[in-house]
Amino acid sequence: MAAFAARTGIKAWLRLLAGIALVLAAMSAYSAPKTLLVLGDSLSAEYGLARGAGWAGLLQQRLRQHKVDALVVNASISGDTTIGGKNRLPSLLEKNKPDIVLIELGSNDALRGLQLNATQDNLQAMIDLVHQHKARVLLVGMQIPPNYGADYTRRFSEMFRDLSKRNKAPLVPFFMDGIAADMDLFQSDRIHPNERAQPMLLDNVWPHLKPLVGLK
Repeated sequence: MAAFAARTGIKAWLRLLAGIALVLAAMSAYSAPKTLLVLGDSLSAEYGLARGAGWAGLLQQRLRQHKVDALVVNASISGDTTIGGKNRLPSLLEKNKPDIVLIELGSNDALRGLQLNATQDNLQAMIDLVHQHKARVLLVGMQIPPNYGADYTRRFSEMFRDLSKRNKAPLVPFFMDGIAADMDLFQSDRIHPNERAQPMLLDNVWPHLKPLVGLK
């Protein structure tokens, strides 16, 4: 009986240790810092703005305010297209090992008159690559002015929704919502949002990013 009790006690002790180890592992995983990679064009690259004044810089501040342990890596380049982003993404993933990738690309494809099929294929390739690296995607949708033609304008907007649905990836429906029609929110080139618009851009992204960083 004494030997049985001893064995039973050891088993209970081992189960307790295993449970503690699982709790500690879960706590470690929960508190592990996240890396957010922003892959965009001039709308995210602080074009014409003071350093840190762009929406991605403001995102870093907001994450701190919400006590989210995360680093924002802004890899955006003015003038970048989806093919440029696709070519740059592999090395960025290897270097930064992000948990979340925000893809804000496609506008320059439209400005250059590139085929929508090619733009969509490039975005899909980026989404696939992010998923292969066990990271999550937040797709940042854009719209273009109607002077590109009603059909092209409609298909361009639908492209982001289709990609979001196909890949079960969250989508910012329109990055420039509340900004595009107000010229007081643009720089003198009438293309790039000014400093006043940057918090609004962040507010458009934030509701769709919050669940990815563990916020309600």
